[in-house]
Amino acid sequence: MAIVFFGTPDFAVPTLRSLIDSGEDTALVVSQPDRPKGRGRQISPTPVKALALTNRIPVLQPHKLHEIRETLAKIEPEFLVVVAYGKILPKDILEIPKRGAINVHASLLPRYRGAAPIQWALLNGDSTTGVTTMLMDEGLDTGDILLKAEVPIAIEDNALSLSERLSMLGSRLLLETLQGLRKGLITPVPQSGEPCYAPPIRPEQGRIDWQRPAREIANLVRGLYLWPQAYCYLGNERLKVFKAQAIEGTGVAGRIEAIEGGNIIVGCANGLLKIEELQAEGKRRLATRDFLSGRRLRPKDGYLS
Repeated sequence: MAIVFFGTPDFAVPTLRSLIDSGEDTALVVSQPDRPKGRGRQISPTPVKALALTNRIPVLQPHKLHEIRETLAKIEPEFLVVVAYGKILPKDILEIPKRGAINVHASLLPRYRGAAPIQWALLNGDSTTGVTTMLMDEGLDTGDILLKAEVPIAIEDNALSLSERLSMLGSRLLLETLQGLRKGLITPVPQSGEPCYAPPIRPEQGRIDWQRPAREIANLVRGLYLWPQAYCYLGNERLKVFKAQAIEGTGVAGRIEAIEGGNIIVGCANGLLKIEELQAEGKRRLATRDFLSGRRLRPKDGYLS
């Protein structure tokens, strides 16, 4: 029986690929409309659409889901599989598949319901996270749990590395979920425990507040690595910070306390932040050592704001 796949970004690609490679009858892919990308702002296909077209799978990109309801109903899918599609599916769409709509969500529900679970796990300094498959209902990630898989979060992880690991884990968990449901080995279980939410990230959240503890700032850099990136100012120059770590020590918040090993050491409310990789506005991303080449930054005399 057929599956209809809903997904849009890179995170959803491994799951669609696993469906294709395992021989599942993926009859249709639904993705968000193409949008401008990159410096040239060229219209580009979504990552999921690109994979689907490569494998000759039809793709629909509706602005409103009611536009495709009749098409979905004619397919009579066994399951809808939803991975980071970008919109909540309404009741009349969820009722179409014979055996339900399965969502692959990048957290251990009910923790981090919502749009940005990976980012918020890093922002909050969590030590573990995972992937959940669930039967979708009309709520925001409130459906019954099918399977869960947990992974540790390393101190070196950022939003890119953690997303890549969780996307691969999700692709495997989805196949296990489909097999388990078909064999009657999985019983959906209502979510239990206190939920928390992962709302969309806003661009202004990237601004570094040097009055915060160094560990919180390091987590900001990790969590916003993909977008919008953590940033601060050196004079009037905007700097994006891509890699940093909290270290022990004391200093004045925002002051450049030292330049050691090619890294900039900045004072925070509690501890110090070692900046290892950054990007000046309009320039290439560089290791801090290369960024400093030709610049005269003097410790105790310069400030980041």
